[in-house]
Amino acid sequence: MRIAILGATGVVGRTMLEVLAERRVDVTELVPLASARSAGSMVLCNDREWLVREPAAGMFEGCRFALFSAGAERSRTWGPVAAAAGAVVIDNSSAFRMDPAVPLVVPEVNAHALADRPRGIIANPNCATIQLVVALEALRRAAGLVRVDVTTFQSVSGAGQKGVDALVAELAGNGSVLNPFPAAIAGNVIPAIGPRTPDGWTEEETKIRNETRKILGMPELRVTATCVRVPVRVGHSASVCVETEHALERARIMEVLACMPGVVCYDDARDPTPLDAAGRDEVRVGRVRVDPDDPRVLHLWIVADNLRKGAATNAVQIAEQVARG
Repeated sequence: MRIAILGATGVVGRTMLEVLAERRVDVTELVPLASARSAGSMVLCNDREWLVREPAAGMFEGCRFALFSAGAERSRTWGPVAAAAGAVVIDNSSAFRMDPAVPLVVPEVNAHALADRPRGIIANPNCATIQLVVALEALRRAAGLVRVDVTTFQSVSGAGQKGVDALVAELAGNGSVLNPFPAAIAGNVIPAIGPRTPDGWTEEETKIRNETRKILGMPELRVTATCVRVPVRVGHSASVCVETEHALERARIMEVLACMPGVVCYDDARDPTPLDAAGRDEVRVGRVRVDPDDPRVLHLWIVADNLRKGAATNAVQIAEQVARG
């Protein structure tokens, strides 16, 4: 199977290569694409090195899939080109997520949406949204959903390699001129991610609200988010408050979560942390509590590797699902 990866040398692109190899996807020919700065370098996949080139229209011919992780601008440019060449485009940027003609998919939650892709493009959700909706879907099936309030604690790798480099430099005592954050990140937390709207919400918070509604097929679901950047290299965490339609006992909540594909539910003996999630594909849920004042309100702690399940693994899972038909 011929597969193209746009953004193959970026932090998510490199993770895509690792996941393709780990999951033994039948890649007979890889077409790694990146900017002029990276063209001419080599990437490794399935024990073979592949030459990185700049994207051009003809390079998508014969590709079964084109996995994109090079930012919204390049996705808008090359996504339709790759789709016109016959590739199924799986895009990790925000470019097409809210397009009604583009399915926004987390396979454990809404794989059925993959059947309708009139533009030939499938959108990969925001990394924080993915881990949230996997847990929410388990609760929705058991008790319905009324409201979701989430505070995310997002690692520096969510900002790409520059984010990782900034943390490493600051921890070493060196300031980073390429710091993508509005303040120092080492020993600090930054209580906003992305540009702000006039009413004070950030772009990242709006993404979580809108994407959660679309994936769950609940356009009126009440969702709010507060997104925080933290000095963690890999792994996003989220503190989530969920109001359900029907009350569930705590033991039943944990049973429902443990039975959800892709979820690992922790008991009180141990709580999931970003270090537990790093390098793994499962969404890890712990600190399960029923609100002491309202039995229909639940409190959860959710952790996942934002580079894997939050990006690369979810994209590869989508390709696997499409390939299976």
